[in-house]
Amino acid sequence: MKSKAIVFGGVRQVSLSEVTLKPLSSTDVLVETYWSSISTGTEKMAYNGLIPSPPFIYPFIPGYETVGRIIEAGEHVNQSLIGKFAYVAGSFGYTDVNAAFGGASQYIVCPVDSITVLDAIANPQCGIALPLGATALHIVDLAQVKGSKVLVLGQGAVGILATELAHHMGAKLVAATEPHQNRLQLSSADLRVNPDTEDVSAALAGHEFDVLIDSTGIMSAIDTGLRFLKFHGVVIFGGYYQRMNIDYSQAFQKELSFIAARQWAHGDLERVRDLIAVKKLNAEKIFTHQCQVDENITSIYQQAFSDPDCLKMILHWKPEAAEQENACYLAGNT
Repeated sequence: MKSKAIVFGGVRQVSLSEVTLKPLSSTDVLVETYWSSISTGTEKMAYNGLIPSPPFIYPFIPGYETVGRIIEAGEHVNQSLIGKFAYVAGSFGYTDVNAAFGGASQYIVCPVDSITVLDAIANPQCGIALPLGATALHIVDLAQVKGSKVLVLGQGAVGILATELAHHMGAKLVAATEPHQNRLQLSSADLRVNPDTEDVSAALAGHEFDVLIDSTGIMSAIDTGLRFLKFHGVVIFGGYYQRMNIDYSQAFQKELSFIAARQWAHGDLERVRDLIAVKKLNAEKIFTHQCQVDENITSIYQQAFSDPDCLKMILHWKPEAAEQENACYLAGNT
């Protein structure tokens, strides 16, 4: 079976191409994609050739933020799943192209165990937020924030969700720093500081934080944040870092602990789905832009990677009229 897919053909080369799906096995499902999104972390690094290792070997299909409808199921799969919307974490189900992670395709063949059914969510499009929400949830779990004062560096999509989840999980106070004002305005932090226009030391005066969560990947920002941690404070690295270069004297003097958060833990996708379903997590706020998948895909990716006001770009794979009843109302548009 043939499918249209977004393919990275080389460094900074992206196109909409035809690919071939693997045959459906007895434990697979076939998903017709309605929406996907663009990762501005891992996917941006891969686009720029900064992850030259499997599975990021060109040409490859990116994407791990996909929602679609199950249209076929293998003989050993519960047939009642057909017609349901599901989140798809990606797919390796292609015969002529690599996958990293393979979710940016019009049709997807994947094991039934790799999907998360979205029955509980009134608006299935919001299932696109599951991987980012699960990443943020894992970060906050590791931070053990209950009763603590938390400082979150960066209010990109993960930082915004981590801030909300820290409140939900009992943090005493949450502060956030972010140099882009539009992002800062979306934050639910108790204290919101723009380091480009405010004196961070003055804004955070009188506060010693138990936990520092970094979602910037910027070493100078982490160095500044370390100054506000208390003795025996904890630092959670919430991004992916090629190298670490921070002021060790801060860690030494305060006997700080450092934890690297790796994606999400088993069960976190379902936990985030359930939080969205009962409106304990406002996932829709991170989806600021949307575009139809077409031959203009290069400029869409460039905007997603370079526009600071674009937290998350939703890609529409079906004609807008066919999906209108299920569409989110976004914070902004392209």
